[in-house]
Amino acid sequence: MQLLLVEDDDRIAGPIMEGLNRYGFAVDHVKSGASALSASTADLILLDLGLPDMDGIDVCRALRARSAVPIIMITARSEETDRVVGLEVGADDYLSKPFGVRELVARIRAVTRRTHPERHAPLNTGTATGLPLQRTQLPEERGVQHLGPLTINRRTRGVTIDGRPLTLTPKEFDLLAQLASDPGAVHSRQQILDTVWDPNYFGPTRTLDVHVSALRRKLGDPAWIATVRGIGFRLTVPGDSAYA
Repeated sequence: MQLLLVEDDDRIAGPIMEGLNRYGFAVDHVKSGASALSASTADLILLDLGLPDMDGIDVCRALRARSAVPIIMITARSEETDRVVGLEVGADDYLSKPFGVRELVARIRAVTRRTHPERHAPLNTGTATGLPLQRTQLPEERGVQHLGPLTINRRTRGVTIDGRPLTLTPKEFDLLAQLASDPGAVHSRQQILDTVWDPNYFGPTRTLDVHVSALRRKLGDPAWIATVRGIGFRLTVPGDSAYA
């Protein structure tokens, strides 16, 4: 993987790059928001918030407006408000300094599993019987899913409603895809956090509510995502009794 590290402090950037290189990652390093916005395409961006020329939140917002590249914020800011704002503008994960390289690598791999599952697809290895192992796929995973006016394409990660394309962040798409995997069924908050974020996610649970609210706004009708008090959420097709 080609990573872009956006960090103005060489004392921090040096050890991070050295550690990531040991794990087989190629890392480009820039020190400012402007350089990050003009840098070559990367597979994932590690973004510090305290940059000398602009706030990392603004950099994240600008990157997300033009690309779905995964973004992990790395920062000394540890307040819940900063984490929520960062995730709301499109970051895929948030890691507070100080942290170890092994934790950072685990976060990178977790984000990559969610945003680029093809990188982690199991190989067809032989079994004791000589037959290949194959992953069973749901019909929705093999192509396009239609739910009333809503269309979800998991292969291209594209979403349209009434034929109009929606611009979703990677996390918003993952959330919608999770709810759409069993439309009408209740998905618990913990189930969603484990699947869309990570089984070891220990961040603010309000993050989920922020993403649900953003997704409702983009779908154009809050009735698309119903809140089941004390449990979680479910996807419904407004006006369709089959999903009521």
